[in-house]
Amino acid sequence: MHLPTQTDIAIIGAGPHALTLAAHLLRKRSQMQEKMVVLDPSGFWMHQWQRLFSMLEISHLRSPAAHQPDPNPQALHQFAKYRASELFSPHDLPGAKLFQDFCQTLVCRWQLQQRVHRALVRQITPLKRGSCLRIGLSGGKSITAQRVVLAMGGGMLNFPTWVNKITTPYPKYKLCHSNEVDLRQLRLQGERVLIVGGGLTSGHLAVGAVARGAQVLLLSRRRLMEKWFDTDPNWLNSSHSQKFVAERDWEARWEMIQQARNGGSVTPDMMAHLRQLEQAGQVALHQRCQVVKAEWRGDRWQVRCQDGAILECDRIWLATGTKLDATQNPLLADVLEEFPTGIVNGLPVLDDHLRWQGCNLFLMGGLAALQIGPTACNLAGARMASDRIVNALTKPSLVRS
Repeated sequence: MHLPTQTDIAIIGAGPHALTLAAHLLRKRSQMQEKMVVLDPSGFWMHQWQRLFSMLEISHLRSPAAHQPDPNPQALHQFAKYRASELFSPHDLPGAKLFQDFCQTLVCRWQLQQRVHRALVRQITPLKRGSCLRIGLSGGKSITAQRVVLAMGGGMLNFPTWVNKITTPYPKYKLCHSNEVDLRQLRLQGERVLIVGGGLTSGHLAVGAVARGAQVLLLSRRRLMEKWFDTDPNWLNSSHSQKFVAERDWEARWEMIQQARNGGSVTPDMMAHLRQLEQAGQVALHQRCQVVKAEWRGDRWQVRCQDGAILECDRIWLATGTKLDATQNPLLADVLEEFPTGIVNGLPVLDDHLRWQGCNLFLMGGLAALQIGPTACNLAGARMASDRIVNALTKPSLVRS
């Protein structure tokens, strides 16, 4: 389908957040399908999500089946009626294939595949006092939109400071962020892999590396934390969220988010698996340990830790997540310059509809955390964000002209 030069609504990204927004919007106003354009580098819904799950061989989601893109909370349970074996206990966690298939049914139901265009967004520039925005694409093309929703997650790969201090040249594939590791392509027999990070991703990497014949050193800066979910479920509908919404000090809100998420954690199932591998001598857990220096010597890494320990390995994988910082996001540079807004530790202060102050740009995902709370990155947060944004997109009184 030909990319138009202008549209009413442009959604940047075609992942779970974007799909949640589209489904909620079209359920409320089905005729808006013709007014909507979705921009994604792949040209397909859920492509990046599926790619990352496949690369790390993740069998199932961490979020229960109630959290999914359809406005009906029971929709995924109903879809899984004859696929109950793909809901993992004890919290009905949907299998990756089940979730992907379910999302594709939404794409078909709302005829959304015809709305997505293969396009890499380079910049977002406000026009006419912010009433519309120009979206610059790679290749020099652009599209003008009355309203733009940035639904890409917004995080940049996070690299520890010691990585930038490595002075010895090394083969690039010997030090990778977890987003760049494709387990399916690797044979690691006899290799030693150092995995840095204490979250669930580090566990998936460790299990995958051992399955390919590697010995794993898993290094985390604190003791591994066991939690079924990365945020307490009480945040979804309780006094937790009410207290958050009532708090009008943005710095205090940011502190509440940090305390609620409290860094990375692994599920009890993953922890049990890692303990088994540790007892078998295939994984060594180095907890409360931080890297201070790494050098490539000959054909191996020599890694010095804060406690003086020296570790040697063939590869380093960084399960260090992403960093959210609106001031460092190139897509937001022009918007920030034209419409400066409050920024609290990288997170922008948005209005109640997750709209950037002064223009019709809406944010979803982690960059909307000051309004949504600690679940902003998750599927539950996508639903909460959609409820707010859909109101602004469908009610004339809320449209900024």
